[in-house]
Amino acid sequence: MVHIPSQKLKEQLLKDKLITSEAFDAIDKEASRMGQDLSDLLISRNIMRRGYYYNILSAFFGTEMASLTNKVINQEVLKLVPEDIARARRVITFEQNGNIVSVAMEDPTDINTLEFLKKRLKKDIKPFLALPEDIDKGFVLYGAESSKDFRKLIEENISASLRSRARGDEEKAAEIPIVSIADNIVAYAYALRASDVHLEMLETEVLLRYRIDGVLREITRMPKLISSALVARFKLLAGLKLDEHFTPQDGRFRQKSGPETVDLRVSIVPTSNGEKVVMRLLAATQRPLSLEDLGMTTKMIQIVKKNIEKSYGMFLVTGPTGSGKTTTLYSVLNMLNHPEVNIVTIEDPIEYNIKYVNQTQINTQAGINFASGLRAFLRQDPDIILVGEIRDEETADISVNAALTGHLVLSTLHTNDAPTAIPRLFDLKVAPFLCTAVLNAIMAQRLVRQICTECIYSYTPEASLEGTIKMQTKILGLKEEFKMPKRLYRGKGCSVCGDSGYRGRLGIYEILDVTEEVRKVIVDDDFNLDKLRIAARNSGMITMFEDGLNKVERGVTTIEEVLRVIRE
Repeated sequence: MVHIPSQKLKEQLLKDKLITSEAFDAIDKEASRMGQDLSDLLISRNIMRRGYYYNILSAFFGTEMASLTNKVINQEVLKLVPEDIARARRVITFEQNGNIVSVAMEDPTDINTLEFLKKRLKKDIKPFLALPEDIDKGFVLYGAESSKDFRKLIEENISASLRSRARGDEEKAAEIPIVSIADNIVAYAYALRASDVHLEMLETEVLLRYRIDGVLREITRMPKLISSALVARFKLLAGLKLDEHFTPQDGRFRQKSGPETVDLRVSIVPTSNGEKVVMRLLAATQRPLSLEDLGMTTKMIQIVKKNIEKSYGMFLVTGPTGSGKTTTLYSVLNMLNHPEVNIVTIEDPIEYNIKYVNQTQINTQAGINFASGLRAFLRQDPDIILVGEIRDEETADISVNAALTGHLVLSTLHTNDAPTAIPRLFDLKVAPFLCTAVLNAIMAQRLVRQICTECIYSYTPEASLEGTIKMQTKILGLKEEFKMPKRLYRGKGCSVCGDSGYRGRLGIYEILDVTEEVRKVIVDDDFNLDKLRIAARNSGMITMFEDGLNKVERGVTTIEEVLRVIRE
């Protein structure tokens, strides 16, 4: 990413009254200590927005912004630069007028890249400044075209792979065609922004599916005869036992995908038709996300900030597996990561490494679980403790006692919404008076798919849809009358979004701020959830459904998507 001198950035932020001089200097010093970009830290702390920062960059360098989101890019122009070079240099060729080629770049001051492109294309280059997501959009266009190439590559290599079937698994895994197929499965998954890769053994075929934006999509099918070699290849990469076929195994490995490095968590489980492989893809380096990036409203961010700035207590995030709880907690940790505090975590697994945070992985074989790890960390003089999940009475008891004795505890629970976290804590033998003493706030969340900005269109909603929404409102016990907007939005489906109409995800949230009124309900001998929800509403809580409807009205997601995740 291109940068401007910190003094120039400071002058602009002070001019716009977004920060004080002392606060800027403190964050600048902290960015150096943590090895993070100053701009990323300012954005993750909600001091400035990414678009605002890029406008400053554009003015400073005298370079126009390339808004690729609203442009239709000709494939011939795009492919003037091959995908591997475009990814390595972070450039997208998006327009050509005569002898001038317009190039979107993350760093339009990169003289070496400009000269390289000029010599390669034998044309004049006009650089434009582009947001990282705009550059990534161009890479998706490459990926959309490469799906046929991917399937062709698989088919070409399968026949060569089958010739090795008489050999042992270890020898088969070392065959170049199998290596190529395995590498391309990972590379193609990364290009499509898949979060998970599923290799499923059917009776006569191997089914390859990717989870993209939370939904599984079938990619291709391969002959069953190559299954053992393909599974063996991923076992080799993950450091697992090749000769073990009847016991679940877990491992991880790292792979380069163009200029990027991807961490993969591998799970292999025996099934009736063979061993199933599921791999979770994680970027090896993760830009810290601001709460705004995650989809929270300004009011929600204020409530979160108020409660995590306390020196003790518990901040809980609830939701089902895959709802983004860990990402939210990592964003909160990034906000709290200061030189003055000692942060420790006990996780299962560690998804991203955070500088200056002491992270420990659950290891049941070594006797490290959430409870024992948490107990050990309390002797390490911590200020802030992240517990990956409170799932048993012992972990709940130790977490509550830590929160009572001057520690800020961040953790997760598996509950449907924020209020039901309270009876869940009761189930874990946490007394009501302790809940009121330690709980700062409880946040529930889900992930909804965003409408693809390339193929978005508006439509007049059907009358029946309003009835469906009112029914859901009644189920949730909401008394407010919902007024159906005259226009709603959907995506038609295009090459950029893989014909799904969606691209990317963001959260919908509800935050239960534990106020005095809420505390009184929790310790009431006649406690019930209805009373708690009324108290929460009186304290200003809006439900996930309402937050989702707000995003529907703004054209961020669809009503069908909100209803899908709320009903899960």
